[in-house]
Amino acid sequence: MTTISISQPGKAVGSAAPGRLRRTRLDSATSATRLLLHYRHSPGLLAASLAVPVLMVVLFGYIFGSAMRVPGGGDYREFLMPGLFAMVAVNGIMPTMIGAARDVGRGVTDRLRSMPLSRFGVLLGAALADLVVGVAVLIPMAGVGLAAGWRIRAGAAHALAAFALLVLFRFVMTWVGTFLGLAAGREEMAGQLAVLTFPFAMVTDVFVPTGGMPAWLRVIADWNPVSAVVAACRQLFGNPSAGGSAWPLQHPVAATLLWSALLLAVFVPLAVRKYSTHGR
Repeated sequence: MTTISISQPGKAVGSAAPGRLRRTRLDSATSATRLLLHYRHSPGLLAASLAVPVLMVVLFGYIFGSAMRVPGGGDYREFLMPGLFAMVAVNGIMPTMIGAARDVGRGVTDRLRSMPLSRFGVLLGAALADLVVGVAVLIPMAGVGLAAGWRIRAGAAHALAAFALLVLFRFVMTWVGTFLGLAAGREEMAGQLAVLTFPFAMVTDVFVPTGGMPAWLRVIADWNPVSAVVAACRQLFGNPSAGGSAWPLQHPVAATLLWSALLLAVFVPLAVRKYSTHGR
């Protein structure tokens, strides 16, 4: 059973700001521990989180890969792997969305809100717990990719930068998922909404270059934040790139950072507000 530390409301403190910061840190750690214990006691859930990305490498790399041609030449599996890494980051939406909706439906959210816990700290803990799972998935996936022929060709420092961008984007996606889950309010509804993330991940340059798409769809794909993450990783890993004339594809690292900052600026306040006002 998870023990939740509770600070005493109204207790005088020497300095309000450090006190709030400490409470947020403690509450986020407690929230993260609660969710990580959920994974610990649900080995099937963790196994599925690990197995799906690995199956994607095998499915797309070996079955579809023989029919794909990379612009300018190059191995398709090297073109594909950065896209699959980004898909792992995007998939952070689904477990957080369903988890947030499940907590609302089972009354966990109401119970936590009745305690003197930091709203932001509770949600931050959930995001950090999912981040741990995301990193745990990326490691074996990179190993499978290396076994399948993917290579890092731009040096260790650039590769670390690429993985840092992926972790950042996963963190961003968990906040999007948290807001959508709180807005859905029911686990069944969140499960249905999770399907809508599929076009968000597919209308990109993850699997194929956007140059062959209809003009209107190519604009959407080129400006999709996922395309920027994929292009940035391909550049930093030194893998074949899809190219493109749109600004996010010409400056993918800067575009990824800007998209991440924008999405966090929008969805963190929305999620905290929704958590604080749910049911009122």
